[in-house]
Amino acid sequence: MGEHHPHKATEGRETLTVGDDQAGGRLDRVLAAGLTLSRTRLKALILDGAVTVGGRTILDPGQRVNSGDIVTVDVPPPVPAEPEGEDIPLSILHEDDQIVVLDKPAGLVVHPAPGHRGGTLVNALIAHCGDSLSGIGGVARPGIVHRLDKDTSGVMVVAKSDRAHRRLAAQFEDHGRTGDLERGYLAFVWGSPTHPRGTVNAPIDRHPTHREKMAIRQHGREAITHWTVLERFAGKDGKPVASLVECRLETGRTHQIRVHMAHIGHPLMGDAVYGTGFKTKTALLPEPARAALGGLGRQALHAYLLVVQHPETGERLEFQSELPADLARLHDVLAADEARS
Repeated sequence: MGEHHPHKATEGRETLTVGDDQAGGRLDRVLAAGLTLSRTRLKALILDGAVTVGGRTILDPGQRVNSGDIVTVDVPPPVPAEPEGEDIPLSILHEDDQIVVLDKPAGLVVHPAPGHRGGTLVNALIAHCGDSLSGIGGVARPGIVHRLDKDTSGVMVVAKSDRAHRRLAAQFEDHGRTGDLERGYLAFVWGSPTHPRGTVNAPIDRHPTHREKMAIRQHGREAITHWTVLERFAGKDGKPVASLVECRLETGRTHQIRVHMAHIGHPLMGDAVYGTGFKTKTALLPEPARAALGGLGRQALHAYLLVVQHPETGERLEFQSELPADLARLHDVLAADEARS
């Protein structure tokens, strides 16, 4: 066995060549021997798609390497141990000494991560709440018991004490099956579902090759979405081109509504990740609707309803949020086109 002197991995790109004595070894172990990053950190980098072998992205930390393989690791800049408070305006629907309920705007990332170290909801909450924010979610995501995608708007609840955090987390883990928790979303989708309502029960996990996407996976995590058509909108030809659908979550997986609605052939309007195959349908929209959708810049999804049990008093609390201006405009022009058809 030759000697290996790990060199310090800092921000940027690190390249290693696999030696003869490392041939057949696990990718994460070979990297841990050559870099000063922990194996846990390296495993996370591999799963995030930051490691290539011979120019090919490898997502399996246990992948065996061969002598002479060139391994490249893109090391992201270090994230500060604790996010700092930032004076970002918040729309507070309710606040007491246990919880904050807020109306999150589209475009706001919930917690710091590589690429979004500042300007997040957590930074805003730290400035707003000071030391009262629960730390049980970890230093990068204090108080956060559930998430909304960056480009999804709507109602969120945040914990201000560890006890509130544990009790709220239990409600979300239970998905409201034995308690009061309800989550309702308004989604503008392409097409017109055949039935007035339905349920999608299809497990979700990471996409096997596109790490930023989720996908229906046979052995993924249970995911159940109940949907109801509220309105149908006609296109230029007088036929239904889009619909407003209410979705109720029975589980809360990453991108769940976006993946499930795309799965049944009705992806969300404006969804650049799961709705790309429907771009041509834009031509069927009358001009005002086409302009409203073009200016949206996000998936047309809004968390309009949240019902939770107060973690201290047990009281049933219900919060609703109106459609934000961008989605209200999309609705109005679609509905006006429907009225004219």
